[in-house]
Amino acid sequence: MFNQSINNSINGVGVGLKRELIPQIQAAFGDISIANLNFVEIAPENWIDIGGKAAKQLDWFAERYPIVCHGLCLSLGGLAPLDTKFLTQVKQFLSQYHIPLYTEHLSYSTDGYKGEQGYLYDLLPIPFTEEAVHYVAKRIRQTQDILGQRIAIENASFYVQAPISTMDELTFIKAVLTEADCLLHLDINNIYVNSVNFGFDAHEFLRGIPGERIIYAHMAGHYQQAPDLLIDTHGTDVIDPVWALLEEAYQLFGAFPTCLERDNNIPPLPVLMREVNKIADYQRHAK
Repeated sequence: MFNQSINNSINGVGVGLKRELIPQIQAAFGDISIANLNFVEIAPENWIDIGGKAAKQLDWFAERYPIVCHGLCLSLGGLAPLDTKFLTQVKQFLSQYHIPLYTEHLSYSTDGYKGEQGYLYDLLPIPFTEEAVHYVAKRIRQTQDILGQRIAIENASFYVQAPISTMDELTFIKAVLTEADCLLHLDINNIYVNSVNFGFDAHEFLRGIPGERIIYAHMAGHYQQAPDLLIDTHGTDVIDPVWALLEEAYQLFGAFPTCLERDNNIPPLPVLMREVNKIADYQRHAK
């Protein structure tokens, strides 16, 4: 069932809280120029147990903006046991800063087993098999049990398909959502990237999404390496076909909260706000 209490705690448009943006947002706080900035997203790995100036900055944001956590290293599809010590730290962090939501990628990012693992510094695709559905769903349920709350999983971009897969991506995502009874962190750009890389209809994929599971979404840009190969870089402006997908998503499922991801080539805040404001316009027109 859709977790309405979490959904009501964030709304509108957010941005990923990058170091370059912190002083700019602080300086502009209260100004109409950033009125459409409603929440911020952080990776807990970058902030847990941090001190000094960064801790004071996080305190400042926690007092003024809702914060959501989007994890990077839990490796839900990995072979090694879940890092329960890290999850305990996440639970304390969420409580300390009154953060209502923790999301992770439907992928894996580690190698190894039997208690030993190394981080691969990439998000790699899980084979789309029934066995993988049961395996990942069990790890999601374990995560939710430790945190004492539901999490959301993000549909990931990928560039090679496992030859052992027995189902398509959408069927796999829906099966995991159902078995784990978790929420969906919908990445609009990843749908488009995968549709180009693997030759399917992005709008048809979107129409198959279980909208009642969506908690919030990502919008981002990507790099075109070849006509049939897109790389999810979060380093460029959002392109028109991705905007079209967002518009249809709002028409289908309502104007859910949406975060603009920009991880590199980050422009000055007034330039970034152009895309934030565009998302806000789409949301208003969808209501």
